[in-house]
Amino acid sequence: MSADVQGEGRDAPSAAGRIARIESLGAGEQVRRLVEAARRGLPSAYDVDSGAFAQTVRRSDGPGAPVRREGTSLRYAAMAALGLSRLPVEEQRSVLGGTTAAELARATGVLALEQADPGAVAIAAWAVAEVAGTIDVALFARLGAEVSSGRPLPTVTLSWMVTAAVAAGGDLLEMATAMSARLLAAQGSHGIFPHVVPADSQNRWRRHVGSFADQVYPIQALARLSQARGDAGLVRAAQATADRLCELQGTAGQWWWHYDVRTGDVVERFPVYSVHQHAMAPMTLFDLADAGGTDRTSEIVRGLRWIEDHPEVDEPLLAESLGLIWRKAGRREWAKTVRRISAVTTAIRPGMHVPGLDRAFPVSRVDHECRPYELGWLLYAWLPPRQGESA
Repeated sequence: MSADVQGEGRDAPSAAGRIARIESLGAGEQVRRLVEAARRGLPSAYDVDSGAFAQTVRRSDGPGAPVRREGTSLRYAAMAALGLSRLPVEEQRSVLGGTTAAELARATGVLALEQADPGAVAIAAWAVAEVAGTIDVALFARLGAEVSSGRPLPTVTLSWMVTAAVAAGGDLLEMATAMSARLLAAQGSHGIFPHVVPADSQNRWRRHVGSFADQVYPIQALARLSQARGDAGLVRAAQATADRLCELQGTAGQWWWHYDVRTGDVVERFPVYSVHQHAMAPMTLFDLADAGGTDRTSEIVRGLRWIEDHPEVDEPLLAESLGLIWRKAGRREWAKTVRRISAVTTAIRPGMHVPGLDRAFPVSRVDHECRPYELGWLLYAWLPPRQGESA
C-alpha cells in the first residue's frame, strides 16, 4: 500500500548550482566529464531483459565485450534510480530500456519487501518516496519494526532509514527523529560513528572502527532531518563528523577508509575509493552546507582532483571510452590484511600501527570494476532534481 508524499520533507535538498559552485576553483569541466561518463556507463550495468542492475561491471581482458556484468543488487538499483531521477525522462528511458527512474524505484520497493536485508528496505523506501513521490507504507512498517526490535543495525542502514523517513515527510518525521536519536547515541566524542549501532554489539577488535561510508551517510541524514525539523543541534552533530573528515583529508585530496571512533584518528587509509572522491563526499558536504553547515567546497574540489592526479598509481581511473570510473586504488594484499592488522593493534592501543606495513603491502593496484551505485551517486551529487517529470 502506498500514499502520496505530503508535507515537510517531500523534496531532496536542491542540487541546483553545484557545478557552478566549483567553477571558480577550476573543477567544473572535470565534473561535467564525470557526469557524462556516468550517463554513458550506467546502461552497461543494467539488464533490460530482467530489469536488474548488476552488482558490478568488471573489465574483461578476453575476446568479446570490453566489460562484463556480474551479479545483481537491489540496493544498487535503488541508488541508480535516485541518480537517474536527475536526468530528463527520455534519457532515463534510454538507459533503462523504456522504463523511468520512478518505475524502477517502485519496482525496487516491491522487491525489497521480500528481502531480509533492512538496508535494501531502507534505500528502496528512500527511492520510492523521493523519486516516485509516494510513501510505501509496508516498507516503512518494516523499518519501524526493525528499529523497535532493538537489534543492532549497521550505521549506514540506520542512516538510510532516517533519510527515507525525511523524504517521506509528514508523520514519518517523528520516526526519523527517533531513529536519529539512536544514531547520535553512537557518535564518538570526535564526531566519528562506528560501523554498527550500538558499537559494543561487535567484537572488541572491530567495535572502535567506522568506515568512510559510516560517516557520510549519518552526515547526510542529520543534515536533511535538521532542515525538515529546524533543529540546529542536528547540524552541529553532522558538522563535527564532517570537520574531522576534512581535518584528516590526505594531501592529494584522499578521503581515507577507516577511522577510530574513540580518538578520531585514521585506522587504515587504503583503498582510496573513487566514489568517495567524486560522489559521496560532495553529495554529503553539499547537503550539510545547504542545511547551514560550513562550506567545504575547497575540500570537495581537492577530493575531485585525486581522480585525475592520484599519487598512489600511474594508471588513469576514468575510462571515458567505457563511461566507467575504476573503483579504487588499493594495496596488494589478501582479504583486507592491513585493515585487519590495524584494527587489532589500535584496539590494543589507540594509534598503534605495525611498522613497515606500507612497504610490505604497497598501494599499487587499480581495481578494474565499477559498481552502478557509484555512477548513480555521481549523478545524484551533481545534478539538480527535476520537477514534475516522474512517471
